[in-house]
Amino acid sequence: MVARMKFLDLDALRRTRLETDPFPFLVVPGFVPEAARASLSADFPAIDKLGSFPVETLRYGRAFGDFVAELEGDAFRHAAAAKFDLDLAGRPTMITVRGQAGARDGHIHSDSVTKLVTVLIYMNEAWEAPGGRLRLLRSRDDLEDVVAEVPPDAGTLVAFRVTPHSWHGHAPAFGPRRVVQLNWVTDESVVRRERMRHGISAKVKRLFAFAK
Repeated sequence: MVARMKFLDLDALRRTRLETDPFPFLVVPGFVPEAARASLSADFPAIDKLGSFPVETLRYGRAFGDFVAELEGDAFRHAAAAKFDLDLAGRPTMITVRGQAGARDGHIHSDSVTKLVTVLIYMNEAWEAPGGRLRLLRSRDDLEDVVAEVPPDAGTLVAFRVTPHSWHGHAPAFGPRRVVQLNWVTDESVVRRERMRHGISAKVKRLFAFAK
């Protein structure tokens, strides 16, 4: 018997058309069902600093923990693998969380080659700011060369296969901007390296804060 998913609408993912130009991507509004969003929002990690934080370094409530478990589960892996026609068996996952946006965020980039698929799930109850809307792009140096623009509304999923030209970014935004990022990566060494990098970064930030 297949367990019923509380936080992820895998049927919506399966129904959504995969776009292939200029790289494989899809957008699924309401991927996190509306009925689950209140508990998830209440149990979201309290993040008052800029940056991206490994989920295992954060404190959060039970609902958010259950959500993370679904993200890391086989059902979501299989659905994503089928959608992107990619073998994800045995590929490790890496989950990071953001709670705030600032001037340094949103610069155009393509994710590292050690990442196979990037998944972004937004948790903002409402989004009216002109900035902070993810843009999937054709160009590495033109934020207006837009293929798709996605407001970071609660429950919306954006997923794309990482390629050398999977350019994305957003116009500046400031203040709370909740997003969970999951990546399937090539191997465990990537996870260890990223955890070490985040750990060093956190220590440096604490030292600078202490020096002020």
